Amino acid sequence: MKKPQNYQWETKPGWSLERREEEFIKSLMPIWGWLYHEYFRVKTSGWEQIPPGKVLFVGSHNGGLAAPDMFMMIYDWFRRFGFSRPVYGLMHPHVWKYALPVAQLAEKAGAIMAHPKMAIAAFRQNASVLVYPGGAEDVFRPYNLRNKIYFAERKGFIKLALREEVPIVPVISHGAHENFIVLADIYKQMQQLHEWGMPWLFNIDPVVFPIYLGLPWGIGIGPLPHIPLPVPIQTRVGAPIIFERYGREAASDREYVNFCYEKVRFIMQQELDDLVK
Repeated sequence: MKKPQNYQWETKPGWSLERREEEFIKSLMPIWGWLYHEYFRVKTSGWEQIPPGKVLFVGSHNGGLAAPDMFMMIYDWFRRFGFSRPVYGLMHPHVWKYALPVAQLAEKAGAIMAHPKMAIAAFRQNASVLVYPGGAEDVFRPYNLRNKIYFAERKGFIKLALREEVPIVPVISHGAHENFIVLADIYKQMQQLHEWGMPWLFNIDPVVFPIYLGLPWGIGIGPLPHIPLPVPIQTRVGAPIIFERYGREAASDREYVNFCYEKVRFIMQQELDDLVK
């Protein structure tokens, strides 16, 4: 029997919705619960604002590779909605390419390749999708920018929401970016050295090259994993953001996409400012 045309990419890690395992997620809940209640002492609000049906959750990344606020958000989702209302998280292609064992574990919890094709596939199954548009630049932004919403001018999530006609639900956090202190990002300087002939370590372009204070290194140089400090975290789910126009034409209108992008960023910055206060 001839395999369907998309069979080949569906068999690759990150390119299938079928590898999410409820039992695996349930096995993580006690660990996440301890971190939530005892270690990070999370306070949260706004979950009653999530509408029924599929939505695109948009968040700002915090706290380095540990990204504790992201895991605490995921824990909150499952303890409120159970395991029968699926949500998939878009994960950077670098993780699938260079840290496959970690990526395959995350896949069991609902991680999928950060590609429009996968997000659309999830929406077509009436599932929700979680995206952090700022990616590595956001998660390693300097400490003095810890209270700023930063998407690195990536607007693909806006086009996705417009094309698939789904509301954007902001997810905001405060505190997680204080579990370590990013002093600076010297990626441009390292990129210049690379252009002069110095190879990237393991031939991986890291996108960012932070210098930070944190455990266990003391001073960390480069996007290294670290042990997050037990700082309190606040999270909030914002009201759904509904745009005036949807569809392919709206998603192809550059000015309209820019307008929607700025609207989302402005609303999320207001929410973050309120949390900081």
